[in-house]
Amino acid sequence: MTQSSPSQFERTAAVILAAGQGTRMKSALPKVMHTLAGRPLIYFPVRAALDAGCSEIVVVVGHGRELVSSYLAKTFGDRVKTAVQSAQRGTGHAAKVGIDAVTGSDAALVFYGDVPLLVGSDIAPVLRGLEGHGASLAGDGPREAGTWELALATCLVADAHGYGRILRDARGDIVEIREQKDLRTDAERAVREINPGLFAAKMTFWQRTLAQLSPNNAQGELYLTDVVALARRAEKVVHTVSARNEVLLGVNDRQQLIEAEVFIHERIARDLRRAGVTVRAGARIDDGVRVGRDAVIETAVVLRGDTSIGEGATIDVGCVLTNAVVDAGAVLKPYSVLTDSHVGARAQIGPFSHLRPDSDIGEEAHVGNFVETKKTRLGRGAKANHLAYLGDGIVGASANIGAGTIFCNYDGYRKHTTVIGEGAFIGSDSQIVAPVTVGDGAYVATGTTVTRDIPANALAISRVRQENKEGYASRLRAKLKPAAPAKPKTPDIPPKGST
Repeated sequence: MTQSSPSQFERTAAVILAAGQGTRMKSALPKVMHTLAGRPLIYFPVRAALDAGCSEIVVVVGHGRELVSSYLAKTFGDRVKTAVQSAQRGTGHAAKVGIDAVTGSDAALVFYGDVPLLVGSDIAPVLRGLEGHGASLAGDGPREAGTWELALATCLVADAHGYGRILRDARGDIVEIREQKDLRTDAERAVREINPGLFAAKMTFWQRTLAQLSPNNAQGELYLTDVVALARRAEKVVHTVSARNEVLLGVNDRQQLIEAEVFIHERIARDLRRAGVTVRAGARIDDGVRVGRDAVIETAVVLRGDTSIGEGATIDVGCVLTNAVVDAGAVLKPYSVLTDSHVGARAQIGPFSHLRPDSDIGEEAHVGNFVETKKTRLGRGAKANHLAYLGDGIVGASANIGAGTIFCNYDGYRKHTTVIGEGAFIGSDSQIVAPVTVGDGAYVATGTTVTRDIPANALAISRVRQENKEGYASRLRAKLKPAAPAKPKTPDIPPKGST
């Protein structure tokens, strides 16, 4: 997403409130660390702040702060810092903790950490509203040029129950945000303009106003929303900006988590379709996955983590890929599972293949039905089409691995490597006991157990000699056939009605 840097404020901070426990999630995990579309909740508002051009980001943490702080440091490095709200005294107190941690910024945005549908283009208009540009939601025309001290987003909804209401005066200016539990009249309850929780103000405003908050409400907490009434009391005009209703979709329980995830998955699919990718209904592509033009992603496909799909590749029904790289023109047939693996250009995988970590399938190679690979590299054009386990192996170009072949790579203590030379042929039902090397062009006969290296172009065979005993099958059946059990005697039953 293209960044949009503030014009009047050289440095703008984002304070993201993420200290709550999230009791309705019913989980030991902090709410903002629950994942959707492959990312923890907190990732999305932080990315939105970065995309909007914020130069300083402070995340207010509390419950599970070690886990949240560790994730933020690993993911965003020094672009994000944390501030600890040790006591849960409400959103106003959390905002003050975050503002106190801001250094060197002229203005600050304050919003919540459980709004995964927020994007940078939602934030930038609120900041521009702080600069005095645009019209208020009441439709009273553009304000005069200048810089307001407070701007906020609002939304119009059909059912406002549960949300803080935007209360306005006769001129249409906002005078207060009143939370659901504090509404006093039916007229207030009928208001459909609500607060999605996205505020922008100059630092001087935040420092002065947050210090004046008091817990005079039904919850007995310090409300962030009370800054509006305090601004009005100080005769400050508050600017409002209309926001997308999707910004409202915060996450308080697991049902809302799934609702938000469905929206994000559909947004990802829509963006890919517009970029030239065929994405069937029912595919789940996580945030961060990359898909090239003319690729086809069929229904029930799941693409996770750091996965990349090349141009013109086909990922057929039911495939699950995690941290996988699939090069251009490759075909993954139905219900194949790939993890931490690479598939070369024009290779074919599946159906029902399992590529475990560190599998590297070369260009035009084939891995077929019920073949499992782990830490194995197949060269260009190599084939393992049926019912095989290839673990800790190096398979040369154009080699053929027959059905039922097993790389016996584990001796109970250590893993060992099998090397199959270029153009070698491994017959069906062979066991290759590592460490061993099969030379280029060698031939392993069907049913062979290989325990020693095989020279190039040699034939290896280790079968027990077949012996046929004429007529023995009939004698064996007669010997093994059990004698028929005697039929039980049927007792005499007197006729019906007799005594």
